[in-house]
Amino acid sequence: MDRLKQLMQFYDENPDDPFVCYCIALEKVKQSQFDEALDWFTGLTKDHPDYVATYYHMGKLLEEMKRNDDASAAYQKGIEKARAQQDHHALSELMGAYNELENDFDVEFDD
Repeated sequence: MDRLKQLMQFYDENPDDPFVCYCIALEKVKQSQFDEALDWFTGLTKDHPDYVATYYHMGKLLEEMKRNDDASAAYQKGIEKARAQQDHHALSELMGAYNELENDFDVEFDD
């Protein structure tokens, strides 16, 4: 059984498990099913808004989709949630992604 089928079976058995939904979203990204992945991430932000890991990967997906304003908003919301939960690791990752997006560190230097 492929991974996505197995995850969907887990979801059918327990649709309220945010980790399963998160794994499905990541698998959809892995399979380049970006719109479907975004639907899963969006559902997580609505049904399980405190599931902090969602916001980093949702932001990265939105960047991949060239939706930088939405990616920035996802990172900001994740930063807010990570601070509230005192999740320093997630906060650091989210702030790094946000700063990289907002500051565009792709600088070219002349020789």
